[in-house]
Amino acid sequence: MDTKYRPAAQKMERLHMGKAKIPATTAIRFLKQHKVKFIPHPYPYEEKGGTRASARALNIDEFSIIKTLIMEDDQQRPFIMLMHGSCNVSEKHLARQLKVKKVSPCSVEKAERITGYQAGGISPFGTRQTLPVYLEASIKNLETIWINGGKRGLLVELKPADLTRTLQPAEVSVAI
Repeated sequence: MDTKYRPAAQKMERLHMGKAKIPATTAIRFLKQHKVKFIPHPYPYEEKGGTRASARALNIDEFSIIKTLIMEDDQQRPFIMLMHGSCNVSEKHLARQLKVKKVSPCSVEKAERITGYQAGGISPFGTRQTLPVYLEASIKNLETIWINGGKRGLLVELKPADLTRTLQPAEVSVAI
């Protein structure tokens, strides 16, 4: 992790070790049930701000924030794609790696219906429907990641190994 971001993360860790109330989202319950060590990081949610806004609010590297994208293949079968916050998904390369004709983002309505989360707060943990999960391979090389905790304005900090242990994602290399 870039050292310029660590002091802010340590400060946040101290803030959340006290009596801070953690929202009881489905994602948080999932993490606790699977004995995942995590640190919650609430921040002021910014409509359409994406990972850039959360990185700025929490003073962390946007590359370490993992966005949860709900996508579907050419047969309209939904799946989760986990990608670095500062990167985009090459839909062409992803389709090729999944051996389908094409992939595209799901509509907001469909994503909310199948995950049980509100757009801007979608977490890969504890989704309403069990979905296949794909992980940009380079994510597992990070020391720490920040990912949505199931509510707008809430990221959870955890180790990539805990993400792979609990979600068992297939790895792909599709970042652009």
